[in-house]
Amino acid sequence: MRSRFVVAFLIASTIGLLSQNLAAQVVPKSLAQGGSDSAMRARKNKWTVGIVGGLFSGTYMRLAAELAEALDDGDHLRVVPMVSFGAGANLDDLLYLRGVDLAITQSDVFEYFRTVRHTPNLQRRVQYIIRLPISELHILARDDVHSLQDLSGKKVNFGPEGTGASLTGTIVFQRLGIHVQQVNIPQAGAIEKLKSGQIDAIARVLPKPVGFFSNIPPNSGLHLVNIPFTKMFEDYYTLGEFTKKDYPTLLDGKDRIDTIAVPAVLAVYNWPQDSDRYFKVQRFVQYLFNRWDTFQHPPYHPKWRDVNLAATVPGWTRFSAAQDMLQQLEAQQQQKQKTDFQTFLSSRPGTPTDAAERDALFRDFQQWEEQPKGH
Repeated sequence: MRSRFVVAFLIASTIGLLSQNLAAQVVPKSLAQGGSDSAMRARKNKWTVGIVGGLFSGTYMRLAAELAEALDDGDHLRVVPMVSFGAGANLDDLLYLRGVDLAITQSDVFEYFRTVRHTPNLQRRVQYIIRLPISELHILARDDVHSLQDLSGKKVNFGPEGTGASLTGTIVFQRLGIHVQQVNIPQAGAIEKLKSGQIDAIARVLPKPVGFFSNIPPNSGLHLVNIPFTKMFEDYYTLGEFTKKDYPTLLDGKDRIDTIAVPAVLAVYNWPQDSDRYFKVQRFVQYLFNRWDTFQHPPYHPKWRDVNLAATVPGWTRFSAAQDMLQQLEAQQQQKQKTDFQTFLSSRPGTPTDAAERDALFRDFQQWEEQPKGH
């Protein structure tokens, strides 16, 4: 009888403790909200935008995820990052996949769609918000490959169709007149096939450094191939380089090698200005510009610090909401500069007597402004 009493007491005590713990738990506000299904659906979708980033292991996908993290504002703005097949497929998704408003892609992908695929009204349908850092072409090969010409007739993996490498890599080899056997398998499995000799090289187009390559140990028998930049690449591309700091184990003891780089772009679908989708993307742009300082510090990717918000992309049109925000920032900067110049003038004896003296003082002011304050 006593044992039954003890068991009953323990059960009651346990239930009491569980009830206290459940009562003490704080339910997230987003989950505590109620309402009808239609009201919940409307609230969830009202200020949600979708962005395609790229391959799960790539830098573009990390940038997309960081945009979602930094700009999230509950029901006021939610950014949904999507894994995709890469820069080429991203533009396809931006044009045709439901729920996609933004995409991280490359400038040569845009040119390919415009000049080769002849996508109708492309320049009107797809615009850009900001230019992102360049992405370098990485050609990883075994040590018996000393130049791109050594890959003639050999198997090169460009990753799944739709990746940046599947387009940029193809263009580069075609222009150089080097015929390779193109392989399109996931890059994660390609590294083992490269080591075993089943393929001869791997091509990837991503902002350096890429962990996929940085994690390759010394004496692996693999290295990055030098890619000389010539005039034939000046239309879409720019000169890039890899240094020992980028990839200490993959440069064959050299301090640096050359490569070809392509500008990346945060692209946007140009929704009609009186549409709900336009207002959503407009809010995204406003949050992006107003919170830009967030991206300039860890733990956000250091590549954000290479972005110049005012940088243009040849052949592209800037999205109207982004142009408006850029003009606002420029006006704020000009006003701040005027205020700072007056502060500078007040710290000097006398006032300028003519325009030439004022211009000279303004040059002095610019030098003063560049100095650390308090010195």
